[in-house]
Amino acid sequence: MPLFAVMCTDKENHLETRKANRDAHLAYLKETGVAQAGPFLDADGNMCGSLLILDVADLAAAQDWAANDPYAKAGLFQSVSIQHWNRVIG
Repeated sequence: MPLFAVMCTDKENHLETRKANRDAHLAYLKETGVAQAGPFLDADGNMCGSLLILDVADLAAAQDWAANDPYAKAGLFQSVSIQHWNRVIG
């Protein structure tokens, strides 16, 4: 299956939204078998976005996954970018 990188940027001043939905987001990651995931951090070390690597059938599946992420449903993200990704190392 192809890999897709999902890069999300949080809305400014939405750290509490992220924290309030974190358990649901982590459960979703585990349920859906995400290959790799982790938050982006700002200069103060606070979570401010996400990078996820999805192993899904196609771009439509990656878009569907991103739309159903509890963070997205909570309105956390300012932007979401999905890019077909080729793993070279790792």
